[in-house]
Order: sequence, then C-alpha cells, then structure tokens
Amino acid sequence: MARVHCMTEMGMGVDIHGKDPTKAAQRAVVDALRHASLNFFELVGKTRHDMFVDVVVAVPADPEKVDIAAVAKELPYGTVTVTAVKGGLAVPVMNGTDSTFIANAAVIVSMEKDA
Repeated sequence: MARVHCMTEMGMGVDIHGKDPTKAAQRAVVDALRHASLNFFELVGKTRHDMFVDVVVAVPADPEKVDIAAVAKELPYGTVTVTAVKGGLAVPVMNGTDSTFIANAAVIVSMEKDA
C-alpha cells in the first residue's frame, strides 16, 4: 500500500563534552518530539500504532557508531526506522582538546493510504 506523508518535524541535540553521536542523536529526536502533537488519528480511523516513523539523524562524526536501536527507543509509537548520516556540527572548545557534538534529526510520520 502507498503511504501518505502526514508530518515532518525537526530537532537538534547536543553532547557537550562526550563526543557521543548516539547521545546527541537521541536528544535531537526528543527535541523534535517536543515540537509535535499528532491529533488526527480518530479523524482518519487509525491509531498511533498504525503510523510509520522514519527518522534521519545527522551527526558530525562516525554515523556508523550511532546506536540505532537506542535512538529508535525514543519514539514511543509506530513502526520506527532510523538512519544515521554524516552531518550536524562539531564545535571545538577553546583549547582544542574537546568538541561539542550537535546532531540534527528529521522525524517523518506517514500512514498507509486505504484503498
């Protein structure tokens, strides 16, 4: 069945000193969720469990090190897919020995279209 795009929300997450791409990605997803409230399920005859949630997280280094399952756990409902890509921002601190990781997340909700 074809899917209908219902919502796109963006978020930003930061790991100040740990350079942990998973932590920054999780925080970006949580930030996106704080901006969203989906209230159309009754209108379309579906439940929150029927939605598909596709997440793209952009981290400044080592996207392959993002714990996809840990990021997916931040999403309480739906069929969740998480993809990590290179992006975001690494901001070096003054003395150059550390950096702050900033991740971006796009959370995209879709539903199956009834025939």
